[in-house]
Formats: sequence, C-alpha cells, structure tokens
Amino acid sequence: MKLFKILGMAGVSLSLALAATSCGGGSGDSDMDAFVDELMSKMTLEEKLGQLNLPASDDIVTGQAKSSNIGTMVAEGKVGGVFNIKGVEKIRDLQRVAVEESRLGIPLIFGMDVVHGYETVFPIPLGLSCSWDMEAVEKSARVAAREASSAGICWTFSPMVDICRDPRWGRASEGSGEDPFLGAAVARAMVKGYQGDNLKNNDEIMACVKHFALYGAPEGGRDYNTVDMSRQRMFNEYFAPYKAGAEAGAGSFMTSFNTIDGVPATANKWLLTDVLRGMWNWDGFIVTDYTAISEMIDHGLGDLQQVSALALKAGTDMDMVANGFNGTLAQSLEEGKVDLGQIDAAVRRILEAKYKLGLFEDPYKYIDPSRGEKEIYSQANLEEARRIATETFVLLKNDNNVLPLQKKGRIALIGPLANTASNMPGTWSVAANFERYKTLFDAFKEAVGKDAEVVYAKGSNLEEDAELESYATMFGREMRDPRSEKELLAEAMRVAAGADVIVAALGEASEYSGESSSRSSLTLPETQRRLLEALLSTGKPVVMLNFSGRPTVMTWESERVPAIMNVWFGGSEAGDAIADVVFGKVSPSGKLTMSMPRSVGQIPVYYNHLNTGRPKADDSKFEKFRSGYIDLPNSPLYPFGYGLSYTTFDYSDFVLSSDEMTENGTITATVTVTNSGKYDADEIVQLYIRDMVGSTARPVKELKGFQRISLRAGESRKVEFEITPELLKFYNYDLEFVCEPGEFLAMVGPDSERLTVLPFTLK
Repeated sequence: MKLFKILGMAGVSLSLALAATSCGGGSGDSDMDAFVDELMSKMTLEEKLGQLNLPASDDIVTGQAKSSNIGTMVAEGKVGGVFNIKGVEKIRDLQRVAVEESRLGIPLIFGMDVVHGYETVFPIPLGLSCSWDMEAVEKSARVAAREASSAGICWTFSPMVDICRDPRWGRASEGSGEDPFLGAAVARAMVKGYQGDNLKNNDEIMACVKHFALYGAPEGGRDYNTVDMSRQRMFNEYFAPYKAGAEAGAGSFMTSFNTIDGVPATANKWLLTDVLRGMWNWDGFIVTDYTAISEMIDHGLGDLQQVSALALKAGTDMDMVANGFNGTLAQSLEEGKVDLGQIDAAVRRILEAKYKLGLFEDPYKYIDPSRGEKEIYSQANLEEARRIATETFVLLKNDNNVLPLQKKGRIALIGPLANTASNMPGTWSVAANFERYKTLFDAFKEAVGKDAEVVYAKGSNLEEDAELESYATMFGREMRDPRSEKELLAEAMRVAAGADVIVAALGEASEYSGESSSRSSLTLPETQRRLLEALLSTGKPVVMLNFSGRPTVMTWESERVPAIMNVWFGGSEAGDAIADVVFGKVSPSGKLTMSMPRSVGQIPVYYNHLNTGRPKADDSKFEKFRSGYIDLPNSPLYPFGYGLSYTTFDYSDFVLSSDEMTENGTITATVTVTNSGKYDADEIVQLYIRDMVGSTARPVKELKGFQRISLRAGESRKVEFEITPELLKFYNYDLEFVCEPGEFLAMVGPDSERLTVLPFTLK
C-alpha cells in the first residue's frame, strides 16, 4: 500500500499516517472501525461538523444558491466534500488543500450529477429503461464511472429510482417509469455499473440512490410538491427500487424534497432510520438534496437550527449547501437539542465512505490526468452509447411500413429539433460537451452519403411564445429563430414540396423536462402542431420523430401521422443512433416503461392499477354507473410495455410446467416466440401475474419477468420464466411481506395488454 505524503504535513500525527498504511485498504470491518475510531478521537467538534458539510462549487451550479470561499473552509477542516467541479486539475488543487493544509489532512469526496453519462452521454434514464436491457443499463453506468473517475469524480448522484405515474412531472425523464419490478432491476444494474465489485479500483465510483422517498408522486405533477399515500402503497408500489439499490450495496442515499406522512423526508426518522437502516439493514451514508434542510423552514418545521437538529436526529448525515449542520449543530449540542453520539454516528458514516473509496490510502486515487485522455469520449465509449441508444427508441406507429426509409431520392428533414446539437443529450447532462455532438441533420446526411439528398428547414420555433421557449432551452440549449412563424412555415413548405418523404423532428427541447420542468399540458406545442398539419397536407409520407423527456399526449398525431417513433433524448450519439434506426440498419426494439395517456385528464394512468368495485366491461364505450370517462376510454393511448418493430413476432405454445405450486416450489412458464417478418430484430418478452384473491385488493396485473431476445428473420425460440413464491409476495395490511395461497393468473406477451393467460394455484 502507498504511504501517501501525509507524514510531513503540519499538524498531522505520525500515528494517523501509520494507521492509514496498516488498515489494509478496507480489507475488513474491524480494520475500518479501528482506523475511524482513532481518527475521530483526534477530531474537534468543528472538524466533525465540517465532515457533514457539502458545499457546491461555483464551477457548475445546479441550484439557486452558490457557496464561496470553499478553499478557505477546506483548509480549516470545515468541508467534507464538494460537488460539481469539472476538471481533474481543479479537483487536485482542492484535494491538495484538504490533505496538505488542513490540520488532520482528511481527504474530500468529490461528487457530480453524472446522471446518464459524463462527456459520452447515454440516453436519458427514462429512454434507457425503454431498452429493457439490464446489461446495457449496467454498461452505461460503467462507462460513466470510468469517464467521471478519470476526471477526479468519485461519487455520482445517481441512480434516480423514483417511480412516476404522472408525466406532468418533469423528472420522469430521470427515472425508469411506472413499474417497481423493472425499476428495481434498473437500480441494481446502475449501482453495479457505478461501483463495480468493491470500489477498490480507481474507475469505480460511489452511487447515490435518490430521491428517498416517493419523490415521483407529487400532487399535480408539480416538482417539490406534497406527496401523500398509504404505507401499504409505499411498500408495494414505490419502495422496491430503493430497496434494490440498498441491497445492491449503494454507498449513499439522497433524501427527497417532499413530505412523507406530513414530515419532510430529510427529517423523517421512520423513513431514514426505521426503514432504510433498520428494515433493510443498509449501512451507507445519507446526504440531503440541494438545500433540503433549509427548505424545511418553508415546510413550517422551525428555523434553521430547529430543522437541522431534526434532520440529524432522523438519520441524515451530510448537509448539501444549506449550511445547517455546520452553522447550527454546535449550538444545538450546547443546548442539549442534539447529542454528541448523533453527530459522531453521522461523521463515522462519512469517514467510512471515504475509507471504502480508498481515499485515506491515496487521496489522489482518482486524480490522474493521463487517464482522462484515454477514457473520456473514447471511440469505444461512443460506439457503446450509439448502440445502446438504438435500443431505446419506441416505434409507436408504422402504417404501410413507411419505416425504415430507403436511402434514395430527396428526404426533407423539418422541425425545430432537426438541427440542434445541444438538445440531443437531454436534461441533466452537466458535463456534456455540445461542440462534439452531431445534429440530426448532420447524421442523416452522413448516413445516406451519395445515395440520397437530405434537405432541411426549421419549420417552426419550439414555442410561439419566446419567453416560454426560453424556459425549455436553458443551460446552452437556445435555438430561437428570429423569423416569424409565417416565414418559417413557408420555407418548410418549399423544402417539403420537392421531397419524396418528410421526417418531422418535433416535440420537447432538452430542458422542457427535468428538474423544475413540470408541464400542465402535454400536447405538442401549437406552432409545431400547425407545422405538422401543413406537412401532412402535402400528401407525402410523413414520419414523426417525437423528442421528449416524458410520455406526451399524441392522440391527434396518432390519428393522422402514418409513422411515429419516440426517440426521447438519445445522448451524445443520438443523431447517429436515430439515423441507424430510421434507415433500417437497426430495427427498433424499445418498449414503453410509462403508459402514454390519451389526455392529460386521465393522469395518473398506469397498467398495474387496482380494480374498482365497478370496472368497465367494455372500455371502447361509455357505460353508466361504471368507473370511466364520458368522453374517452380508460385505457392509455399506448400501454406500458408497448413498442413495434420492423418485423413481426408471433407468440405460441404458452404452457406452465404445472398448474399447482407449493410455498417451496416453482413453476416454469414457457412460450415460443417466432420472428415471422423479414428483419432480424430484438423482442422483449414480458411475464405478468395476477393474484386473483387477496387479503387486500390486488393489482389487475404486475410485471414479474422480462427477457430481451434476438431473433433472425424466421427464427423461433422457447423463452422460459421461473415463477417462484417470492414473485407472488406482497405487503399486506400489516406491512408483512407475505405469499398468500390461492388462485393466480400467469400472462405472457409483447406488452401489458396483448397477453395469453393461464391459471395456476398456490397451495
């Protein structure tokens, strides 16, 4: 083990340095305990509180406040970590201050919002989840960890695993959709991708599961808003991805902004201590979200001193930006409002995290400029990002096989998203380098080469209202055209008139989704709608590429546009990946992980709902005295799990190995899937189960298995799922995780609606 250069530093004892060299790099808990015990015995109260303080760098600011004088605070031992600094030399300079100028030389932890990639940006998490490819999900996190770590980052504020059933909420873009089973699988894959096997290598970084908890269910879909639900619903429908992240060994959790049972998550002892640490036996550290402690003042829980004490006693360890712990806990300790044991417990968890990361062994472990030259935005990483992005696009409609396009003739690429590189990566791509990325127009031209001509017109602005557009194109995504709507439309019609086919690149801009980007209306902006209507009036084939960070309402478009593909925001390689699918190099294979509503008035709409006592017998028409709408069906426009391909898949020979199962047994469900079309392609085979009779009401169906398979044209394959008693368990009224005997239905198919059903009994 290295003996890092701590021996000659002022104020640092030889015993501390020797302890660092004898602890075996975190080889066992006893070694870590002994090291942390000795270090804490040397710390003053001020130094302990400093470890709980996480200020933001002015380098990249993600909230409404800035912290200054960080270098001075670090030298005084008043900072435990810093986040959102980009640049390995900047990080080295600050780490040098920590280990060479502070009294004890305790290294800093450096975090960043590496949400879906560093400079090689992968699809937004919602899009990534639509691949249903856990190997790809893990790979995306692995690449992100390698790139970020080579830039000095050792901690990422990801994965975001909040279940969301209300697409008005902008942060739906950062999660994995509406289903807890799929969300849990994504959480496990992301944590493994970031952290690797044990955090020992310098290309493995600490994950932070967020936002704990229930952040994706705010009233009205409005960010930061109140959340209120029963505890049974929490456990059965929302908690599974968080629990999966904890069980996967995530090193940290982040609290959410919302209230739970009327108590903000950051001060909710039941949530942080009883559930996360008690029920789930998780032993990492908990950091707040940006200024979450001080925001509890507006929740009405007291002044900064009061809410800081509440947060500490609830189990929160690190204060992001609010300066509540650093600024008030000493006074609270003196006044008996907190005790030293509570402070020490939080400090210990922070120091343990740094120990597990290997920062005491080598505080410069993640600071190697030569690595960045090889790792960041490498050709291998770009190829992975492009390949994975092709798996995420969801083909919603393809009448008369308009897609894939042939590389011939003249192709008109029209729309406000057709020629903007900065909007391709999507929201929360804070380390992105837009200058390196292609526009869709550039990618199309490169894809067709000399075989076809691609012509372009913007056609419209994103929004008719310039101020509204500015909200959706923040952080360098601006693309406003000063020309009038009439001028833009006229140019588009001239370009369209000479084309053989029209591709309309429409929808949201990058920052129309993400944090604080809630929308009350989810339809296509009117100026874009008028453009699309004009393009359809030409009578030429029209393909709509819908860019979005959430499910949007496309009822009007679905009735009129022959081909629609949701491309989300595909990351730094989005342009090339979209071209790969549009021109048939890759068949689309993504499937929705959030239901797409017919109208915003249906929201929340999700597949795994409970029945009412008066369910509709026929969803195609209104039925009086049944639970439904007068003016539209209950069902979504496009259901969970839905997605088309350029080929067709047939499902046959669905069988169960037995129609009875004991509490210690299993049943194997087998189905034959055949690629009956002309294209080699991937299919996502889905297993759902319904519990027909329970001690409490049970959902009409629940996802319990999925497999992504590749089939050549004409090829058949048997797909097997093992049904275990564990898959049948749920939290009952008393929050006991139970498997109740009785009748069940097993269902297999290509989405949550087109299913073949077989019964079985649990004895």
